[in-house]
Amino acid sequence: MAVLVSLYERPMHPYEVAQTLRERAKQESVRLNYGSLYAVVESLEKRGLIKATGTIREGRRPERTVYEITDDGAREMVDWLTEIIGAPVKEYPQFMAGLSFLAALHPDEALRALRERADSLTFKLAGLRGTLKASSAAGLPRLFELEVEYEEGQLAAELRFVKNLIKDIETEALEGIDMWKAFHDEGTLPLDGVQFHFDPDAAE
Repeated sequence: MAVLVSLYERPMHPYEVAQTLRERAKQESVRLNYGSLYAVVESLEKRGLIKATGTIREGRRPERTVYEITDDGAREMVDWLTEIIGAPVKEYPQFMAGLSFLAALHPDEALRALRERADSLTFKLAGLRGTLKASSAAGLPRLFELEVEYEEGQLAAELRFVKNLIKDIETEALEGIDMWKAFHDEGTLPLDGVQFHFDPDAAE
C-alpha cells in the first residue's frame, strides 16, 4: 500500500520511495520494513501493478530504476484503501490480551502495572498533542495529520479507561475483586454458578 500510494503521487525509484516515507514519518502509522522494499517493488511489478519507466543517475551514484503505477495498480490501490477505511476488522492489541488475563496478577501487581501504563500514556499523549499543535502552527493541513489525530483520540480514550480501572481497583468497586484477592491470598477461587463462554476455535 505504501509503495502504491507513493507511486500514485508520482513516478519514483525505490530509494526515493523510502526517503519520502521516512520524511513523512509514515513508519509511525504503517509497519514498514525498508529492507524488503526492493522485494516488494519486484512483486508489484510482476503482478502488473507498477512498471519501470526508465533509469536515472545522480552524480556518482549507481543507476536507479524509476517506476510508475499502472491502471491496474491504481484500481488495486483504491479498492484496497477503500476496504481498509470502510470495513472494520477485529484487531488484537497486546493490552487487550493482557486485560483478558489480568486476574493472573495479584491486584497490587496489577495496580503497579496500570499506574505505569497511565504514566506512559500521559507522556505519549502530551507528545502527540504537541506534534499536532506544532503542525497546525506550521500551516500543515489537517488532512495530513489525521493518523496522528486518530492515535491521539485512541490514547486519550485508553488513558480514561486505565485511570477508571485503577480507581475501581483502589476503591474495591471492581466487581469480582474479592474473588481475585481470595485466589492470590488464600489460593481459593469461588466460581460456583459462574458461567463462562468458551470458543475452542479461538484457543491455542
